[in-house]
Amino acid sequence: MARDADATRRRLLDAARQEFAAHGIAGARVDRIAAAARSNKAQIYHYFGSKDGLFDAVFDAMVQETLDDVPIDAANLPEYAGRLYDSYRKRPWVQRIATWYRLERAGSSDLLPAVLASNTAKVQAIAAAQADGTLPDRFSAPELLGLVIHLSSLWSGSMPEFVALMEDDSPARRRRLVVDAVAALLT
Repeated sequence: MARDADATRRRLLDAARQEFAAHGIAGARVDRIAAAARSNKAQIYHYFGSKDGLFDAVFDAMVQETLDDVPIDAANLPEYAGRLYDSYRKRPWVQRIATWYRLERAGSSDLLPAVLASNTAKVQAIAAAQADGTLPDRFSAPELLGLVIHLSSLWSGSMPEFVALMEDDSPARRRRLVVDAVAALLT
């Protein structure tokens, strides 16, 4: 019985990830999620409490997958940025869901604990590297983390009209630009 429950929960999370990436929080429909997961709405409410609870579970899982896939390396922030770029490229729904989150929950007092914990740990790692001289302190640790994250996701949010101006728009070139830009921040 537990395996069936775990499998149902996983199918619901996978279907919800696709639905939220495509339609956002407000536009997502629990009927479509349940149908895609070969389940029913009652299971969504049983496991997650609400559509917002389901979104939070999807977001938490996405954060954990990113942490597992791309642990921070404060001693080598340029390569960390490159691996983060690789992760975004491999999992394009991450940037879509993060954008919907910013659009639909901006200013909300309901900050996601997984994101806060993740960012706090990263800031602490950067601050420790700054304190021991591994990283320069030109930017505060939170500022530096923000710059690294945004440079890593630059291409995910770029307009096609901008990208069309690039002479070499290959993934390898994009990655190299991310790594080089973060390296330049550290000089």
